Amino acid sequence: MRGGGGVRALFLHGLAGKAAVWDALDLPPRFAAARPELPWHGMADPAWAHGPDPGRFVVDVAGGHDVVVAHSLGANLLLECYADGRVPPRPTVLVCPFYRPEPADFDWPTISYYLNDFHRTFTEALRVGETSRFPEAKREWLARALRDQVGPYGWTRWFQTYLRTPFLDLSRVDAPVLVVSGVDDVAARPDDGRALAKALPRGRFEPLDGCGHFPMIEQPDRLAALVRDFFDEHLELT
Repeated sequence: MRGGGGVRALFLHGLAGKAAVWDALDLPPRFAAARPELPWHGMADPAWAHGPDPGRFVVDVAGGHDVVVAHSLGANLLLECYADGRVPPRPTVLVCPFYRPEPADFDWPTISYYLNDFHRTFTEALRVGETSRFPEAKREWLARALRDQVGPYGWTRWFQTYLRTPFLDLSRVDAPVLVVSGVDDVAARPDDGRALAKALPRGRFEPLDGCGHFPMIEQPDRLAALVRDFFDEHLELT
């Protein structure tokens, strides 16, 4: 084991997610997992978004870990903290991150889609999670309730994070990074993930067929195998 005491792994959930979203990810005992409940968890007080720098919450929890797995907004804030030097890069798996290489990649239709159809991401989460047994009308109602709970400030912080991605100094992210995207993701396009992996000095891209925005729920065994193999490849285990 690394350092004789296992691999210290940090798991960061996305917007309106929760720490339990990682529960189905069955990793070997050598991975000692920390799964903090982040301020933007589902049904959280939306006041977390009133401050200008949500990345500070990642800085608060990122110390003392050998590897990180991060999803969606958590992945983007972690990447930003790597790029601006607030968190030292380490072997990382970014699950369904958002990324565009050029400012011109953001146009009015893009903004309209992510604003007016923002609830669709939550609809997808409810379709594949423990609420999948609910009638479709109830899931749609819950998705809109989650959107309203996140609120305009939460949406704005998330979209600002997305808008900043062309300006990140990714040359500073010198650790190995695996980018995993669902081919059927309606939120973070797989093209985003592919472009991000290409832009990273040590990036690798892995698309998941038949999967959307929540691989840890939809294909937990496959994601766990990718995480395990990637970290084993890049950590010196004894």
